[in-house]
Amino acid sequence: MPDRKMFWRIIRRIFASNRARLFVILLALGAGAAVTAALLNLQVDAKRRLTTEFRAFGPNVLLVPKNSPSADSSTLPESAARSVPAHLPAGDVRVSSALYLIADVSVPSSGKATSAVIGGLNPFAFLTAFPRSPVYTGPNHSANNVCVLGARVARQLNAQQDAELILSVSGRRGSCRVASFRETGGPEDDRVEISLPAAQSLAGLPNRISAIELRVPGTPGAIQAYVADLQRLIPQADVRPIRQFTEGEAKIYDRISGILSATVALVLVLTSLCVMAAMTNVAMERRNDVGLMKAIGGATRRVLRLFLAEAALLGLTGGVLGAAIGILLSMWLGKAVFGIAARPRLIVYPVTVALTIIVAIAGAYPLRRLANIRPASVFRGEA
Repeated sequence: MPDRKMFWRIIRRIFASNRARLFVILLALGAGAAVTAALLNLQVDAKRRLTTEFRAFGPNVLLVPKNSPSADSSTLPESAARSVPAHLPAGDVRVSSALYLIADVSVPSSGKATSAVIGGLNPFAFLTAFPRSPVYTGPNHSANNVCVLGARVARQLNAQQDAELILSVSGRRGSCRVASFRETGGPEDDRVEISLPAAQSLAGLPNRISAIELRVPGTPGAIQAYVADLQRLIPQADVRPIRQFTEGEAKIYDRISGILSATVALVLVLTSLCVMAAMTNVAMERRNDVGLMKAIGGATRRVLRLFLAEAALLGLTGGVLGAAIGILLSMWLGKAVFGIAARPRLIVYPVTVALTIIVAIAGAYPLRRLANIRPASVFRGEA
């Protein structure tokens, strides 16, 4: 107990002396911790951000009838969509069912007609994209008689918003009113999207669907494992991951992660060099103190323990303060670069503090020179 009290008394005396030098070391450690925390938080948040952005492009896993060259040549039972596991550790899976067919589309008011792909969707995309549109919220417009018209089909028909469309397939007829237009530059521009029940009625295929579209969160490896599980759960369907999305997401994240990891390593090395330079001067200034400690019986191991404890406390203080500043900095950077503030990740805080303590201890390497000091040489002024 007396040794422990003396140990902490000496530590307090060390911090009380050479305050300017220790402040420089603390400033270097704090700055390094701030940059490290900011980059690590951006790295962790980039994974979530990329997953969200890629899912906005559409589904990354498709379920279509097995042994079928295309989704519209045979169908699946609509109940198959309810067998899809909707909850994963990385987040919830978004499930949508679709029925695709070819129909004749005409506009009675203009007399123009064309053939187009009819996409029956559940949930109907229009209801989620335009929930307050007056087109379908009126008393005569339900979810089953409105449609979203692709841009190219709209130009062919010269259709206007709220125009009535007549859809016909093999003698069966239906109608809908144009609630909105969609232009994506993809196949959606050639479609007329309606609700799934309306498409099933038009095709004469009750409770049948052409495909199940999934937006699965997670890493490419987790998505592949999920696909394998789906194949066992729904044997009548062919599960097809859209590799362009999963592989593209993995490549982009690997590059971003690699750049940020390399930058973090560089920052830590530079911080360690700064601390090492400051500690070299500290070691030269404390030769007399170490010589006196050894002269009164202090063991070399205990003397080094004092300075390592000093370095660890400096690293802890710089890490705690710098990590908090760094996480706030990452939120600002995310807002400035991506338009959305990065979400603070709690795991980043202890990791940054631990790295800063390691850097501080590594930077205290010059203090090992103090172990070779001889008390007699110090007192004679030779050291």
